[in-house]
Amino acid sequence: MKTYVPLTREDRQARRNAGIDRPSWIVYGCLAAVLLGSAFPIWWSFLIASHDSTILARNSFPMIPGGNFWSNAREVMDSVPFWRAVGNSILVSTSVSLSVVFFSTLAGYAFAKLRFRGSGPLLVFVIATMAIPTQLGVVPLFQVMAQLGWTGQLHAVIVPGLVKAFGVFWMTQYIRSALPDELIEAAQVDGCSQFRTFWSIAVPAALPAMWMLGLFTFVATWTDFFWPFIVLGAGNPTLPVALQQLQAAHFVNYSLVLTGACLATIPLLALFFVAGRQLVSGIMQGAVKQ
Repeated sequence: MKTYVPLTREDRQARRNAGIDRPSWIVYGCLAAVLLGSAFPIWWSFLIASHDSTILARNSFPMIPGGNFWSNAREVMDSVPFWRAVGNSILVSTSVSLSVVFFSTLAGYAFAKLRFRGSGPLLVFVIATMAIPTQLGVVPLFQVMAQLGWTGQLHAVIVPGLVKAFGVFWMTQYIRSALPDELIEAAQVDGCSQFRTFWSIAVPAALPAMWMLGLFTFVATWTDFFWPFIVLGAGNPTLPVALQQLQAAHFVNYSLVLTGACLATIPLLALFFVAGRQLVSGIMQGAVKQ
């Protein structure tokens, strides 16, 4: 049986100097405020979604959930092609996330560890493309998709998002700091090819950053509305495009709209719950100097 030995004043001071003392109540208070502020929109959406369409006219700030959530959910599923939109969103988000993680890690490894002419200016050019608003490229991109005959099809959304400039920049910075050059040199001495070195050495070292990039890309693709709304339309929608059909021309049933928003949020919450450990691991390892 372990016995508890209280810390002396010198031990507590040593822990403070080493940065391992417990955070103060101010830190916990700020974290609690951020948590409550982040969770409030979800809770508010659920409150409105659990009542009928007249709730805001009767009570502008309901405090108690109603009992209409599941009936509203059934009405949402009957009003729009919900399950088809969910399947399209899963296919598009998964494909884009896997592609962005793979190509961004590959490009990040090349920019961070390989020596080739023009790597610096090329990386600057890739980063500079993030300054161009997405809206400026919509018209030529739609013209290309129309010439290819891809309008209304899912690969019109998947192909333009196969690689992201932010992903290349993110993986370049992480691999540059997390992967020592000595490991690459040792692998090359052992006879590994460049791709084998990348797959066996760089990928395990960059795995936390890859998890984070995959999660953020999945969320961004899942919630993307602008480009899928333009190129897909109502015939073959993703989930945000399908939920937009719940808004009528002159009357918005906020209970149905927010029910759809809650249903669209459930897969993301489940994803963060399952992959939360990897996300925290990526944040902590990215914050520690290698």
